[in-house]
Amino acid sequence: MDPKERLIVALDVDKYEEAQKLVMNFKDYVGMFKVGKQLFTHCGPKIIDFIKMKNSKVFLDLKYHDIPNTVAKASVEAIKLGVDMLNLHALGGSRMMEEARNAVQKIAKELNIKKPKLVAVTVLTSIDDQVLEEMGLNIKASKLTENLALLAKKAGMDGVVASGEDIKRIRELCGDEFIIVTPGVRVDTIDQKDDQKRVVTPYEAIKKGATYIVLGRTILLKENPQLELEKILASIDNALSL
Repeated sequence: MDPKERLIVALDVDKYEEAQKLVMNFKDYVGMFKVGKQLFTHCGPKIIDFIKMKNSKVFLDLKYHDIPNTVAKASVEAIKLGVDMLNLHALGGSRMMEEARNAVQKIAKELNIKKPKLVAVTVLTSIDDQVLEEMGLNIKASKLTENLALLAKKAGMDGVVASGEDIKRIRELCGDEFIIVTPGVRVDTIDQKDDQKRVVTPYEAIKKGATYIVLGRTILLKENPQLELEKILASIDNALSL
C-alpha cells in the first residue's frame, strides 16, 4: 500500500467551507478524509459529495451504537452516500455487527458497487483503566480491546479502530489482513494530547502494524501542515521498508 493511502486526515471543523479548504489543501497528500459527528451534524451528506467529487475517499466516523436493526439501516444509508469506510461500536455486540455486515453486503450488491470497509471501534483512545474502573468495569483497557477485536472478527468486520498501544496484539490475534485504524496519532509524543490518553507517532503506529493512521489536530494546527504531511509520509515509508 502506498504510504499516502495509509493516511486519514480528520476534518474536525464545524464549517462546510473550512472542510472544503482542507480537502483541497490535503487531497494530494492523504488517501482518505474522516468525516465525524461535528462536521456531519453541521452540513450533512454534501461534504461527502464534495470529497468524492475531488476523487478522494471518505471514512464516515459516526460510531453507530444502537439496537441491531437501527444500526443495520443506518449503515445502508451510509453506503448509499458512497462512503469508503464506516464504523460502529463493537460494544454493541455480535448480533448488531452481524446485521450491519449483512445489510452492507446486500446493499452493495444491489447497487453493484464495491463493499465499503466496516470497522468496529474497540476502546476509545480517551479511555484508560481508570475510566473503565469508574464505569464499574473490572477489566484492563488492553484486555477489553483484545476481546472486542476478536468479537469483531468473528462477526465479520473488516477490522477495528484501536489505540497504538493495542496494534501489535490485535495483529497477532486477528492476522495480517485484518484492518487496524489507529487514531490518537501525534506527530511527536510531546505534542499536546488534548483528550487522548493513549497516543503514538505515525512511525510507531505503522511499525507496530497499523493499516491506517488518523491525523487531526496534530496536523490541522501546524503552521505548515503540508510540510508536516511530507515528513510523515517519509516516516511511514521508512517504517514500511525496515
